[in-house]
Amino acid sequence: MASLSINTPVGHLSLIEDQDALVAVEWGAVANSDDSTLLLETKTQLNAYFDGRLTEFDLPLSPSGTAFQQQVWAEMRKIPYGKLRTYGDLAVAIGSSPRPVGGACGRNPIPIILPCHRVVGNDGEMAGYSGGRGVLTKQQLLRLEGVKRAQLSFQEL
Repeated sequence: MASLSINTPVGHLSLIEDQDALVAVEWGAVANSDDSTLLLETKTQLNAYFDGRLTEFDLPLSPSGTAFQQQVWAEMRKIPYGKLRTYGDLAVAIGSSPRPVGGACGRNPIPIILPCHRVVGNDGEMAGYSGGRGVLTKQQLLRLEGVKRAQLSFQEL
């Protein structure tokens, strides 16, 4: 596995690649960094995202998880830049209930790129975020995408 640490507006991120696919984005720096073509491209795309020049990532992803988690992550990836969906919306889309969808969002190994920050509780509630500084990081990412403060408390879907 190759890894590369980068500094971003939401803190240090470690990008992890395995078999020519991105498998994880983790908060914090790794001791030893490798620079592969994929990791450098991921860095370039993340920098463009944080600069407001990229709204959709184009990277090979291979997150490790259960079949259910994979289903949630695939649905989550469909949420457009700057838009919000609720855990309930995702649950309906895959024929589940909101609580296990929330669990799958919390176990997302590739945050930001698989946009779990775009998933909110009913009425736009910031139900949680597993990375960085939690809900503060989630709000920071949503503001970066142009989601207005009023939309953070409720988003008409």
